[in-house]
Amino acid sequence: MSTLPQKYSALIKAKAKKFGFQNCGISKAGFLEEDARPFENWLQNNYHGQMQYMENYFDKRLDPTLLVEGSKTVISLSYNYFPEEKISDFDTFKISKYAYGQDYHEIIKAILEEMVAELKEEIGDFHCRVFTDSAPVLERSWARKSGIGWVGKNANLITKQSGSFYFLAEIICDLDLTEDKPTTDHCGTCRKCIDACPTEAIVSDKIIDGSKCISYATIELKNEIPESFKNKMEDWMFGCDICQDVCPWNRFSVPHHQEKFKPNHHLKSYTKQDWQELSQEIFSEIFRKSPVKRTKFAGLKRNIDFLSE
Repeated sequence: MSTLPQKYSALIKAKAKKFGFQNCGISKAGFLEEDARPFENWLQNNYHGQMQYMENYFDKRLDPTLLVEGSKTVISLSYNYFPEEKISDFDTFKISKYAYGQDYHEIIKAILEEMVAELKEEIGDFHCRVFTDSAPVLERSWARKSGIGWVGKNANLITKQSGSFYFLAEIICDLDLTEDKPTTDHCGTCRKCIDACPTEAIVSDKIIDGSKCISYATIELKNEIPESFKNKMEDWMFGCDICQDVCPWNRFSVPHHQEKFKPNHHLKSYTKQDWQELSQEIFSEIFRKSPVKRTKFAGLKRNIDFLSE
């Protein structure tokens, strides 16, 4: 029996560590049997709200071999974004920790591409594509399958050693590698995330009604924010970290070492009044390289106005 799969798997994990990834797990690419029905039910219940794109590429979401031709393996990786200092929420509107710094899509994709280039130098050429929240890939399912963590009651992937404040990324490739096994669930009877959600978006264990989620309302929703969110948003103007902040496993989160994820100085100094007076010009300057640019100025202004009413 060839030892190459083991050798290459060990090399990939060592390389992932070198490039700053927290965890790396490996799964055999194929149809995600156990995820098909729950995902279909989630869509049928309209828990995706106005995120119509979630209905697209249903088959590809469940089977990466349809997304990346000839693929045999999904390499899942996690990249820490837990900040060294939490921005004070005194007299200001709040922003999710993942959006403190520059846009993770571009940063992590560039790191993945550099990592793959090094791997090809050592292994030889292989076919692959890299992703980070940028394609129809069920990232949490693959990360769970590869043993990086378990899916918590708040539907976030949780890792015993480092909680849940990390991005997920994948290399889907045609290499034969050694599979990892899933880990066990360690949420137990804890309900902290369910009880803390001000909009009751966690409808049952691991199931989120996206249309009730503050992150959805402040980022994904293109229309006016429904009145049902009134006085329940706890000053979140972009995203929401409540269900992660209360998770006991996040006491193990350690600060990231990525310079580009450090908070923009405006975020540290702006008061509610500063945000209320935000102009298109200042928005463009502050959020030029930030994930917040996704809401555009009109979206962020809508959020701020809704919180200020």
